[in-house]
Amino acid sequence: MRGHVAKKGKRYYAVVYEGSDPKTGRSRYRWYPGGSTRKAAEKVLADLVKRVHDGDYRAPERITLGDYLQERWIPMKRAQIKHSTWDQYRRNVLIHVAPRIGHIPLQKLTPEDLDGFYAQLMVDGKRNGAGGGLSPRTVKIIHNMLHKALADAARKGTVLRNVADFADPPKPSASAPKEMRIWTPEQLRQFLSEIEHHRLHPAYYLSANTGMRRGEILGLQWGDVDLERARLSVRHQIVNVDYEMIVDDVKTTTGRRTIDLDPRTVAVLRAWRKAQLEERLLCGLRPADDGVVFAKPDGSPTHPDMFSQIFDRHVAKSALPRIRLHDLRHTHASIP
Repeated sequence: MRGHVAKKGKRYYAVVYEGSDPKTGRSRYRWYPGGSTRKAAEKVLADLVKRVHDGDYRAPERITLGDYLQERWIPMKRAQIKHSTWDQYRRNVLIHVAPRIGHIPLQKLTPEDLDGFYAQLMVDGKRNGAGGGLSPRTVKIIHNMLHKALADAARKGTVLRNVADFADPPKPSASAPKEMRIWTPEQLRQFLSEIEHHRLHPAYYLSANTGMRRGEILGLQWGDVDLERARLSVRHQIVNVDYEMIVDDVKTTTGRRTIDLDPRTVAVLRAWRKAQLEERLLCGLRPADDGVVFAKPDGSPTHPDMFSQIFDRHVAKSALPRIRLHDLRHTHASIP
């Protein structure tokens, strides 16, 4: 493969020789945007050369939407975004995009292709065996992902324009808002009383009395809890990526916060701390002052799905109204 760096206006490009035109005999070159500096363009050229040597290079017109998303864009995004967001992108590509429009050449993708794709998802997009369409909000999330992916392709010169700019995804307001389900204070007390003897009762108690998210509860570490001052800091969370647990930092300014604890919650956590230390000693493990608060007996984190399943199974057997674990947040917010 032959190539060089060229400057046009204020921009630099990686220029790749692609042989002679069989009809005219003239040399053919493809220009790849390299950025505002020669060094950036040299990096693009080096990447192209490596892909050729690895047998991974294909001319842009031969790349399908599915190839681009699964082989290039999704792997590149893994180190740039949150694990949970990356997993959502990966699943949406695998389940929805690739089977329906993944075969379309990337450069031939049209706004009409995307409009038809969105319409299909609204009719029969569910893949859980129940059938039916996806909600407008879910389809809009898939559109936003495709818009980001195609914007990256346009920025790098793989496509001339972002066709998602001209597509018409459904508006989330087109679907009726889900009814919020909450418990009354009496029902919440009943739940906490019923589950009092379960090992993870303190975790559910903390969730109900602080409004913390599931991942924040399970990612909480003892180093972030100050029982003397009756407060805790939300700094970590457990993220479930393809059923694999990942401890991640809470990165947003609204997510990172300090929560004051009432005396009863402090007492529940003190009792849990004592029980956990005894549990670890019985298992032959050393006490950990900076370990996960609601760890399993062996010290490993509790899986978020298991935490939700325990809650769902208990509520299903109880006379309490059915709500989700996440609705404990709404219940907490609704209680003065």
